[in-house]
Amino acid sequence: MESLLIIILVIIVIICAMIIFYATIYNKFQDYVIRINEVESIIDNCLRSKYDLINRAIPIVKSNIDKDEEIFGDIVKLRSRKIGNFELYRILKKASIELEGLKSTYPEIDKSDEIKKIIKEIKDIDAKVDNSTDYYNDNITTYNTLIKKFPSNIVAMLCKYKEKLFFDRKDMSDEDYDDFKL
Repeated sequence: MESLLIIILVIIVIICAMIIFYATIYNKFQDYVIRINEVESIIDNCLRSKYDLINRAIPIVKSNIDKDEEIFGDIVKLRSRKIGNFELYRILKKASIELEGLKSTYPEIDKSDEIKKIIKEIKDIDAKVDNSTDYYNDNITTYNTLIKKFPSNIVAMLCKYKEKLFFDRKDMSDEDYDDFKL
């Protein structure tokens, strides 16, 4: 009778330890999911702001250029497309570079106070996006490590957590080499 009580007590202790273990690792996953979602939201808001700024710059730039050339073609096409944050990031980066190039090619653009203000805001947003993507990628690294390492991989398997891609969308585990385009 006494040995049966000890066995039951040991089983209860083991079950409690497993529940505590599961809850601890589950909460760690939730912490990283929340962090990742939060920084994704920050990046998304920054990219929307940058998109709006570049859209504000288009008529100003066009009014200062005497040629009737197509500028910011990718930005204009974006209005009718749905794309992910990283593709938007690449297009907006290209548009920022184009704006800087137009500014140096056409000095009258650089004289516009509105353009100077827009370019300064774009640079501030770029700095915030860079910091946010570093934070995002750091959290993704830890999250993916938790998914791969024992014993947290057991909880990941039970909760059906999948690895997430880094902000640059490069998947290091596949055979697709085209995702390394700059």
